[in-house]
Amino acid sequence: MKILSKICFTFLLVTAIAVQANAQENQTYIIHTIEKGQSLYSIANMYNTTVDAIVKLNPGSEQIIVEGKHLLVPRPDRITDEGTYHTIQQGETLYGLSKKYKVSVKAILDANPGLNEKNFRYGQVVNIPKDDGSVAEETPTQQPQVTQPEESKAQQGIRAAVQSRCKEMHKVARKETIYSIARMYGITEQELLDANPEISDATKLKKGKLLCIPYPKPQQTEQPKEEKEPTNTELFNQNKVADHNISVIKAAVVLPLVPGEQGKAESARMLEYYQGFLMAVDSLKRTGSSIDLYTYDSGATVASVNAILAKPEMQKMDIIFGPLYTDQIKPMAEFANKHHIRLVIPFTSRDNTVYRNPDIYQINTPQSYLYSEVYDHFTRQFPKAHVIFLNATAGAEEKAGFIKGFQEELKRKQMPFTNLSEDATSDQMQAALQKDLANVFVPTSGSNTVLIKTLPQLSAMVNDSLYKEKINAEVHLFGYPEWQTYTKDHLSAFFELDTYFYSSFYTNNLLKAPRSFVASFRRWYGKDMEDRYPKYGMLGFDTGYFFLKGLSLYGSGLENNLGKMNLTPIQTGFKFDRVNNWGGFINKKVFFVRFTPKYELIKLDFD
Repeated sequence: MKILSKICFTFLLVTAIAVQANAQENQTYIIHTIEKGQSLYSIANMYNTTVDAIVKLNPGSEQIIVEGKHLLVPRPDRITDEGTYHTIQQGETLYGLSKKYKVSVKAILDANPGLNEKNFRYGQVVNIPKDDGSVAEETPTQQPQVTQPEESKAQQGIRAAVQSRCKEMHKVARKETIYSIARMYGITEQELLDANPEISDATKLKKGKLLCIPYPKPQQTEQPKEEKEPTNTELFNQNKVADHNISVIKAAVVLPLVPGEQGKAESARMLEYYQGFLMAVDSLKRTGSSIDLYTYDSGATVASVNAILAKPEMQKMDIIFGPLYTDQIKPMAEFANKHHIRLVIPFTSRDNTVYRNPDIYQINTPQSYLYSEVYDHFTRQFPKAHVIFLNATAGAEEKAGFIKGFQEELKRKQMPFTNLSEDATSDQMQAALQKDLANVFVPTSGSNTVLIKTLPQLSAMVNDSLYKEKINAEVHLFGYPEWQTYTKDHLSAFFELDTYFYSSFYTNNLLKAPRSFVASFRRWYGKDMEDRYPKYGMLGFDTGYFFLKGLSLYGSGLENNLGKMNLTPIQTGFKFDRVNNWGGFINKKVFFVRFTPKYELIKLDFD
C-alpha cells in the first residue's frame, strides 16, 4: 500500500510539473503568484477571465487561496486587442520580451505603468500589448531566383577573354615610376606589379612601355559588430518620461447633484460631498494653487454621462472625480484611459475596472483587500491573542466573509480561538478566558442589536469580584466601522471593555482640525453635515485636497510620489497601491480606533 501511495504521489507530482512546464512553454496559462488581499474575483478581473475558469484549473481554490502560492490562470492563445499576459521566467529581460512578442520596449512599458527595474523579476506578470507596428518582423526578404542556362566550356573561354583583367593600358612616359603611375590610377604599387609580372619594383621603367592597369580591388567592408543587448537598466532609463509641472490644474466633478429619479437622499449626500470639495479647492487656492474646476450633474443614466464626456473641454482634464453609479463607471473609465486622465472613484468598492485600467483611483477599498489589512494589523496589535467569537443569530450574513477569513488567518498563524453564542452568560464568557493571552471578544455581526445583547454580559464579567481577584485576564472587544454610530449609546461600555474597531475613515470631533472644519462648513453653508459615517462633506474635502495638492506639488509625476504625500486628513485615510503592473490604484488605508479604560480615545495609524 505504501509503495502504491508513493507511485500515486509521484504521478501527481510529475503531472503537476508537466502542467507548469506546458504552461511556460506554450504560454497557455499564466502562472500567477497570489498577493496579500487578492481574491479569486479580483484575480479573474485582472486577466479578464472568470472565477469558474480559474477554479477549473485549480481545484480547491474556491475554498481558500493562500498568499505566496501559485495559481494557473487561463490566457488567450493569441494577442487580442487587449493584449496578452506573460509570467517572467528566470533570466528573461525586457529586451528579450520585446523580441519574443515583436513589440517595442516602449509599448510594453506604456502597457505596464507599474513596471520598473526593481520589480522586473521572476514570477511577475506583465501585460503584452498588441503589436504596435514599431518592431518589424525580422524575416529576410527572399529575392526570386532566376535560373541561368548552363554554359559550355567554349562559352566560358569566350567570356573570360571578353572580361579582360586590365581596365586600360598605360604608355610609360619619361621619368614615370611605379609609385607615380599607381597613384595616378588610385591603385597600390603591389596591385600594379601583380598585373605586370614582367617588371619588378627594382626595374627601371622604359619610356613607351605599355603597362596593364588593373581594376581596383573591391574594398573589404567591415563586418558589423554583433549588437550588444541593452540591459534592463538602460531600457528603463531610455524610456523614462520626464515629469512636468501643471501650472493650472483642470479638474472635473461628475456627480448626481440635482434631485431626480435617484431621489433626494442620494443627491443630498452628493451635494454635501461637493460642498466639502469646494472647501478644499478654496484652501488650496489660498496657498497659491491654480485650479479650474468644472462641475457637471451626471444624472442617473449612462446617456447623461456620455453627453458630458462628449464636451470638448473634458479631453483636457487632468483629473475627474466621480461617478456615483456603477453602470456609469465603464464609459468614464474608458474615456479616462483613452485620454490618460486620472479618474477618482470616491464611493463604490465593487467595480472591477481598477484591475485593468491604470488611470483609476478607487477610494473605497475592495472587501478582500480591506479584510486582509485588518487581519494583518490585528495580529500585529495582538501577537498573543485568544479570540472569542460571539456567534450572532441574526445579521451575521453581512460579516460572514470577514469572520471566515479571520478564522483562516488565525489557523494559519496558529493563534487559538473559541466560539460562543451571543446568548452566553457572563460565567460562560469568564470560563472561556485564557489567563496568559489577550482575550479578544469579536461579535459575528456589526449590528447594534448584538451589542445591546452582549455588552451587559461582558461588563458583568469584568466587574465580577471573582474575576478581578483570581482570573484578571486581559480582555478586549473588537468590532466594525459602523460602531462609530453607536458610541452615544455604548460609550461607557466601550471604554470599560478596552474596545477596538477598524475603519478606513474616522474623525475625532474633540481634535482641532475636525472642529474647525465643522465650524467652517456651518459658516459656509448655514447648516451642519448629515449625522452619518462617513460624513460626506469631510470625504469631499479629503479627496479633493489630497489629489489636487498632489498635482500641485508633483504635476504629472504624482503617481511616482504618492508615498511622499504626508498629509493629515480630517476623516479619510489614503494609502494607494497599484493592483498589478497594468492596473490602477486601490486605497488600503485602515485605522484601528481604541477606547482605553483610562477614557482615552486613540486612533492607531498603521504604516
